[in-house]
Amino acid sequence: MENALVDWDDADDLDGNTAHIAEHGLTPDEVEFVLRSPQASHDASGSSGRPMAFGTTATGRFIAVVYEVLNPDDPLIIRPIAAYEVPEPA
Repeated sequence: MENALVDWDDADDLDGNTAHIAEHGLTPDEVEFVLRSPQASHDASGSSGRPMAFGTTATGRFIAVVYEVLNPDDPLIIRPIAAYEVPEPA
């Protein structure tokens, strides 16, 4: 996912994904860093079944990112749904 395009709503859209991750104290840069990281691990959300990425941001925070794939082909387009800090696995 290193070259994926990431779909963000305008920061002024209070119902958008940019505002939603900001509620958890995260920035789009932190989320994109994890989504594009080759070291990120991937799983599926237990509640929604959507794909998730887990990894460390450039600022050192370990986060989970729930996303959806808007276009699986070239170019890969993904849309973050939620992102939040989680305990790093031991």
